[in-house]
Amino acid sequence: MLVDYLPIVILMAVAVGFAAVSLIITHLFGPRRPNPVKLSPYESGVPPVGDARLRFSVKFYVVAMLFIVFDIEVVFLYPWAVVFKDLLAQGSFVFTEMAVFLGVLVLGLAYVWRKGGLDWD
Repeated sequence: MLVDYLPIVILMAVAVGFAAVSLIITHLFGPRRPNPVKLSPYESGVPPVGDARLRFSVKFYVVAMLFIVFDIEVVFLYPWAVVFKDLLAQGSFVFTEMAVFLGVLVLGLAYVWRKGGLDWD
């Protein structure tokens, strides 16, 4: 059983080794010429103005959490859709189960929409 995982362990060792060797080589042989311009923060060509520690609106975090919730929904929906034809042989229970899952998510989306969780104003 442990032999079955040997290719995965080898792949992980190669990946970690490649990353470590790349970092060590760039650290040893890379040029180091720091100056104030290179050390300043840079964002899309906009020169830095003011403090970098600004507060974000709570709405930003709410939208981010909603994105994660509905992104995870797709993670559960995709494998089900791939094997849907094979599961239909077991009856309509599989379809009903996914319909209930999607119904709960639609109700959650309607609740968030009604409460104004998707509004930026």
